[in-house]
Amino acid sequence: MGFLGNTYPWVKAAHVIFVIFWMAGLFMLPRFYVYHHAAAPGSAEDRAWIERERRLRSIIINPAMLFVWIFGLMLAFDQDLWSIRWFQAKFATVFLLSGFHGWAVGYGKRMAAGHRAPSDKALRIMNEIPAIATAVVVILVIVRPF
Repeated sequence: MGFLGNTYPWVKAAHVIFVIFWMAGLFMLPRFYVYHHAAAPGSAEDRAWIERERRLRSIIINPAMLFVWIFGLMLAFDQDLWSIRWFQAKFATVFLLSGFHGWAVGYGKRMAAGHRAPSDKALRIMNEIPAIATAVVVILVIVRPF
């Protein structure tokens, strides 16, 4: 038994809960950007999308990611998972997903300043990244292929 003792299942449950919140937000945010892309910069619709995106980032996505990392690191240290290959792959995937999170937050701030991508097609493709990362992490954790 690791240092978490009897709290281990509670920490694990909290980790999974915040993963769900984080992923829900990461599924929504790029979709918001697709719809926001069509709004004219400075318009009332533009301002409404900016506020929706800001709330999603500040109320759901950013805090959820923080708690995912806190609880996930607690679990990793408790179980000493650092040398296990499936965990290393999971950690790398979550690290990359956190980078995507950073890109998405930054892109929203650029859109709020009036920047628009040349096409919403890239945004539609970016919308698939959280789904792919989720599938990879679930397979790594449940199947443990290596």
